[in-house]
Amino acid sequence: QLQVVESGGGSVQAGGSLRLSCTVSGLEFDKYGMGWFRQAPGKEREITASITWSGTTTYYTDSVKGRFTISKDNAKSTLYLEMNSLKPEDTAMYYCAVSRFPYSGVSHSSSGPSYFGQGTQVTVSS
Repeated sequence: QLQVVESGGGSVQAGGSLRLSCTVSGLEFDKYGMGWFRQAPGKEREITASITWSGTTTYYTDSVKGRFTISKDNAKSTLYLEMNSLKPEDTAMYYCAVSRFPYSGVSHSSSGPSYFGQGTQVTVSS
């Protein structure tokens, strides 16, 4: 049975750092593209970062470029999002997304064919 479990969220002051983790079980982790979405109150869920199944190509939305880093550890079946220089506008629920298809990148649409976890809250105060 597939399980996607996020952790690592919390409350920090602006300029601080957090590392989100997403542990995935029930599929061959190293064969699936993955990503992180976020949803702020009153807004749509949007792609934040993604990584190909091979780990060789990453994508970042413009607002987080240079501050966030996505990575994956196949041995631990865990996806990470390292977040530095956090800003109040980064406040959101962060969701891990896993492509439903092996050897395929994760869809950048929140309605795409992906599995999502329950999310972890990140709150950044000014």
